[in-house]
Amino acid sequence: MPDARFFTTADPLSVADIAALTGAEVVRGGDAVVNTVAPLSKADRGAIAFLGDPKHAPALDTTTAGAVFTPAAMVERAPPHLAVLATRFPQAAWAMTAARLHPAIEADDSPGVHPTADLEDGVRVGPGVVIGAGVRVGRGTVIGANTVIGPGVVLGRDARIGANVSIAFALIGDRVRVASGAVIGEAGFGAAGSAKGPVDIPQLGRVIVQDDVSIGAGTCIDRGAYDDTVIGEGTKIDNLVHIAHNVVLGRFCLLAAHVGISGSVTVGDGVMFGGKAGVGDHQTIGAGARIAGAAAVLSDVPPGETWSGYPARPLRRFLRETVWLAKQAASRSKGTRDE
Repeated sequence: MPDARFFTTADPLSVADIAALTGAEVVRGGDAVVNTVAPLSKADRGAIAFLGDPKHAPALDTTTAGAVFTPAAMVERAPPHLAVLATRFPQAAWAMTAARLHPAIEADDSPGVHPTADLEDGVRVGPGVVIGAGVRVGRGTVIGANTVIGPGVVLGRDARIGANVSIAFALIGDRVRVASGAVIGEAGFGAAGSAKGPVDIPQLGRVIVQDDVSIGAGTCIDRGAYDDTVIGEGTKIDNLVHIAHNVVLGRFCLLAAHVGISGSVTVGDGVMFGGKAGVGDHQTIGAGARIAGAAAVLSDVPPGETWSGYPARPLRRFLRETVWLAKQAASRSKGTRDE
């Protein structure tokens, strides 16, 4: 269930109601009631999930969801206990249902500190700051001018939040430093195809920033799509870094400027990223690994290894290949001159 500090939960819908909302066809279980959405692996009897890719069909066998969107070709695979809706666009239908059942709590545009916010002793707030409903700010934290703290956010003690920062859908630990212009907790990039074009997928997770993290100016950290985006204790992030939804960064990682980490990447403790390094989605980078500047990581990186290049590979292999290519180029150039 999405965090009630950031999302509301609307009245339950019947499967028949959901079919009318999404255009899906009820195969069975039209009277079943749905009160939330979830992935197949995490859904309970009150939740609706979706099967978008047939390669994930085995997940249907073990899901405890109450209802599922599925392509017509996969209907027979669904266990008898599931209410089933058939559609060409299962993920888009799930997204429409999620938006109806769990709308985000809207920020109040009123300036200043909301009456329901809880600020401990010693909190300092700069001019033009907006602090939303239900926010909690720990002792000794300083918030710079024109910063916006969205509803339900928790800021720990002795944090330093710069000017023009935006924080929403987030739980922030103690002694965290956020430089000017950073954006934490905006929706991750997610869209699903439908008959009418791409549909935004509601991002129902949060950002969790643990103690002693530093976040550079202009950096963007997206909230999770369903699970949380997590920044581990003591991690240091430079300016203009992008961390996408559902990323989990371990403790004491170092990220130089212009690093980009795609969705659902898992990074172990103590990993270092050089400037402009990029990581493709759903990769795992082992503890203590080092990713060289401008490297493009498109596969898992074992713990402790150093990778470089495009696509990234182990450093010694990258250097050998680079030397070989240079020799080949020099040989061809010499041969051309001799002719």
